[in-house]
Amino acid sequence: MDSSEPVGRVVVGVDGSPTSHAALRWAARYGRTAGAIVEAVYAWDTPSSSGWTGPAIDPEFDLEQAHERFTQELHRVFADDRPPGLRELLVEGDPSEVLIRASQGADLLVVGRRGMGGFARAMLGSVSQRCAQHAACPVVIVRPDQE
Repeated sequence: MDSSEPVGRVVVGVDGSPTSHAALRWAARYGRTAGAIVEAVYAWDTPSSSGWTGPAIDPEFDLEQAHERFTQELHRVFADDRPPGLRELLVEGDPSEVLIRASQGADLLVVGRRGMGGFARAMLGSVSQRCAQHAACPVVIVRPDQE
């Protein structure tokens, strides 16, 4: 690839589940093949930040925990063989909304599918379903057995 050519961007959601591990591995392979930058996005939220009594937990503590979990997840997937140029984005907010925002300007959004059966698939609000419906780019939904 000529250095003057634009490089693509692949966004992948990471949440610690086996399906997100599969999605991260899939995105890394795709990014390597396509010559694209891969952005691993880990969304976190302070569960205690809402409510009429105010936060019961320090949001900075939650951020530290989220950062630690994100680092552990990337290590579980890649060990010491992280793809070159892998970008790590730790973003506070609802996972589906964070990923939909991250899909702006991306070439591809990759998410894992929980695969909890027919009833779970029928429920509205799953991250993969919302991303498939609202992302600003094509979406790949990876199951663990599709690796």
